[in-house]
Amino acid sequence: MRYFDHAATTPPYDEVTRTIAEVMALHYGNPSSLHRLGEESGKLLRRAREVCAGALGVLPGEIVFTSGATESNNMAIKGAALQYVKRGKHLITTATEHPSVYECCRQLEQWGWEVTFLPVNKEGRVSVEQVDEAIRKDTVLVSVMHVNNETGSVQPVAEIGSLLKEKYPRVLFHVDGVQGFGKIELPIKESGIDLYSLSAHKLRGPKGIGLLYVRDGVTLQPLLAGGGQEEGRRPGTENIPYAVGMSKAIRLAKEGGPERAVHLRSLKDKLIRGIATLPELELNSALEETHGAPHIVHFSYPGMKSEAFLHMLEEEGFLVSTRSACSSKRAEPSRILLAMGKSPEAAAAGIRISLGEEHTGKDIADLLEALNKCVRRVRNLKGER
Repeated sequence: MRYFDHAATTPPYDEVTRTIAEVMALHYGNPSSLHRLGEESGKLLRRAREVCAGALGVLPGEIVFTSGATESNNMAIKGAALQYVKRGKHLITTATEHPSVYECCRQLEQWGWEVTFLPVNKEGRVSVEQVDEAIRKDTVLVSVMHVNNETGSVQPVAEIGSLLKEKYPRVLFHVDGVQGFGKIELPIKESGIDLYSLSAHKLRGPKGIGLLYVRDGVTLQPLLAGGGQEEGRRPGTENIPYAVGMSKAIRLAKEGGPERAVHLRSLKDKLIRGIATLPELELNSALEETHGAPHIVHFSYPGMKSEAFLHMLEEEGFLVSTRSACSSKRAEPSRILLAMGKSPEAAAAGIRISLGEEHTGKDIADLLEALNKCVRRVRNLKGER
């Protein structure tokens, strides 16, 4: 089986799994303990924080380790909403955010906050002008993801950050960077970002660990009560093996970013050209390079159940997905595709192919051959030529 579902999760680097196993076996002390084992774990945690901060171009004290991007997104949005409630109770996001942002904002609506969900164009993008027009005197935070996890649409986050810092410096800016880091360059400090979420397992690191960058000077209301870990921002005994594993994965993702992006882009272009030869398939990913991530290709087969087509490809030896892994078991049409103006028929028939650095041109050629075979099979079942 060949794995084409990197947007859902990635196969961890061998050196990451070896490092985690070693740290788990040898450095099991609680970093809050005063004895030697505790001190050793504390040193590893500090070093992991420094490595992650260096890869992001921020300060070590601005890194908060979490259990993953879902927690990071909730910490950023709810933490800011609760901390700065005296400034106002209005938030801005987009209609195509990951569920961990979208549902978080929906929950805040139930608690009395107002949320503006910005509509997107047919490429799944919002404009800086839309953000500008939506801001009010009581706006506390704007949350816009870097790369859409379903279609690969790239949002103009640097431009939005510049707008906020120039015209609305009291409005915080949060970015879900999960699908962009290591593939599309985004300087955090220069882009006016106050809060930035990452998850290790999207970077060939372990599941169950992530981080939130919190700009120095920004205070978040803690979502958990407990000990004083992470400077009181996220209590709970720190996951030392996974923090070290994440630091290694994030360093490797940063170092190989430019070459990886070029490689993935060439594979994506070849895949898109092949899909374009099949009239039954409707491409949903942006064609313009700056508007689409290099590793995600999304298309629909209107009239065909996405799950059925997914399993046909699986029978041919290829593992893909229908949408975000967090939403893949839902039967209704994709919220993301509907927001992009797709028909309900197309929105219920989406397939996401997400690429990894281990893929080759031959993998893409074989995948296209499998796609052609599956389309021909559907034609025969429908009695078409």
